Amino acid sequence: MDDAVALLRTRESTSVGNRDALADLLARHGRFEELRAYARVESHGHAAARLVEWLEERGDVEGAITVLRARVDARAGFFHPEVHLAQFLERHGRVEEAIAVMRALVDAGPEDWTVSMLCTLYADHGRAREGLAHLDVLIPGQQDWEFFAGRIALPAACGLHEDAIAQARADPEGDSSYAAWTIAEVLADAGRPEEAVTELERHPTANPEFRPGI
Repeated sequence: MDDAVALLRTRESTSVGNRDALADLLARHGRFEELRAYARVESHGHAAARLVEWLEERGDVEGAITVLRARVDARAGFFHPEVHLAQFLERHGRVEEAIAVMRALVDAGPEDWTVSMLCTLYADHGRAREGLAHLDVLIPGQQDWEFFAGRIALPAACGLHEDAIAQARADPEGDSSYAAWTIAEVLADAGRPEEAVTELERHPTANPEFRPGI
C-alpha cells in the first residue's frame, strides 16, 4: 500500500476519466486524513469528489457539505462547484438550501443549462409558481430558446399545460424541430400522447422515428 501511494505521488496527474487513482486508493484503505489533505491541493476537484463520496458512505453528510462549500468558496476544481453542492443537498432532502445555491449561481450569470436545472428543482418540489416569479424578474421578456425551453417546465408543473404550449408556439423559434420536442413533452405530460406524436410528425426529417408508417 505505501509503495503504491508513493508511486502515485510521483506522477504529475493521477486523474483519469473524472476519477483520481490516488484518492481512490487512499479511500479504499481508510487513510482519511491523507485523503483530506490531498483533496485540498488536487486541482481538478476529483479528490474532493472522492472525499465527499467517502464521507457520504459513512453518514457524515455535514462533513461532505463542508467539503463542497469549501470548493464553492475557493472556486477551485469542478466546473460550477455550486451544481455539485446543490445536487448533494437535494439528494439529502435539503431542497431549500439546494434552491438557494442554484439561485445564487443563476443570479450571478444565467446560463441556459443552469436555468434549466433551477427550473427542474422548483418544478420537482412543488414550487413552480415561485420559480416563475423569480425567473420573470431575472430574465424578463422573450429569450433565446435555450432559456425558454428550461423555463417552460414551470407552467406545466403548475398544471398550466395550455399556457405552456401557447407560450412555446408563440416563441419566434416555436415552429422549429427542437421546439417540437419541448411541446411534445408538455403534451405527453398533460396526458395527450397522440397530440405529442402529431407534433413531432410535423418535423419528420428531424424526428425520423416518428414518421408516419414506421
